[in-house]
Amino acid sequence: MNWPDNGASAAARQQLAAALVAGRPSEWSDAFASVPRHMFVPRFYRQNAEGAWQSVTWGEPGYLETVYSDAALTTQLDDRGVPTSSSSQPSLMLSMLEALDATEGHRVFELGTGTGYNLGLLAHQLGDANVTSVDIDPGLIEDAVRHLQHAGFNPTVAVGDGAQGYPRRAPYDRIISTVGLHMIPQPLLHQASPGAVLVVPLGYGIMRATVTGPGHATGRFLTTPAHFMARRTNGAAPQFEAADQQSPTDSSVPAEALLGRLKFAASLALPGYSSCSWRDEGGQLEAVGLWTPDGSTAIAHVSGAVRQTGPQQIWDTVEDLDKVFGSEPARDEFVLTVTPTRQTVSYGDTDGPSWALPTAL
Repeated sequence: MNWPDNGASAAARQQLAAALVAGRPSEWSDAFASVPRHMFVPRFYRQNAEGAWQSVTWGEPGYLETVYSDAALTTQLDDRGVPTSSSSQPSLMLSMLEALDATEGHRVFELGTGTGYNLGLLAHQLGDANVTSVDIDPGLIEDAVRHLQHAGFNPTVAVGDGAQGYPRRAPYDRIISTVGLHMIPQPLLHQASPGAVLVVPLGYGIMRATVTGPGHATGRFLTTPAHFMARRTNGAAPQFEAADQQSPTDSSVPAEALLGRLKFAASLALPGYSSCSWRDEGGQLEAVGLWTPDGSTAIAHVSGAVRQTGPQQIWDTVEDLDKVFGSEPARDEFVLTVTPTRQTVSYGDTDGPSWALPTAL
């Protein structure tokens, strides 16, 4: 299908680009004003009032306005109707690209090609020859290559596990990920040039780190809140039935704290955690569910009753975090230190509270 770039789409794109930079100078404003997002997102999905997903494509009411709004768009669903790919919120993309600080001559590696839109922005800014992207989904790669070529770009794109990098094009001066990670993959560090910058989603934040030596890096989180679809790995399903059969314990931590004040800190202390909530007919919160990839599961009721099961008592970690953070902490106060054998996030300084991230993919 041909998705034309007409006057309406060009005007919408210019308007979005202007809104993103809000009158301030940005080296990326021309990229957002020039690269047509609609060519990379010919279809997206939105949920109706009942929660069912509905497809929206070129020419349908609201399509163009939504594609050129500052909104993340779901672009792929699996057989169960679970989102598996998306086009990120443009303002977040801009924040990450500015933090990447890629300039002429830099070689960039992107983990997670997705729709190809972010890759198109990079190719526009740096040239096809300087940009490489890898995605694990062959279908996404096929579509992305078609979208890129239709938009006039031809960067290096490959199918594979992006966490392993792409050695044949290394070394890279800049590395960016568009999928959520639990740690900085060592293969990326070993394919990075000395002093290379990495901008990657870690937990519910964005880390900007600098390579300080082979396998070594240090950095801080951006202030911008963020949540990306996680790198595809196998993890255990929540064990809610087993947890519900456990004897309850009392917790002084409000269940809703996990959904707000402690959300970011928990994503570092419990890497890869997922959560859900139960609400009554009036929309009032009744309980929060929490589980980690090893199957550890907790159910925290608003009454204070908590039931847990699995290898870890993960609500105990939430209680520990509550003792440290009486209010929501500033993301840029968290420091990442990476060595070949250990990755640690510290709060305040390296002598403050710290949490070990996984070291294996």
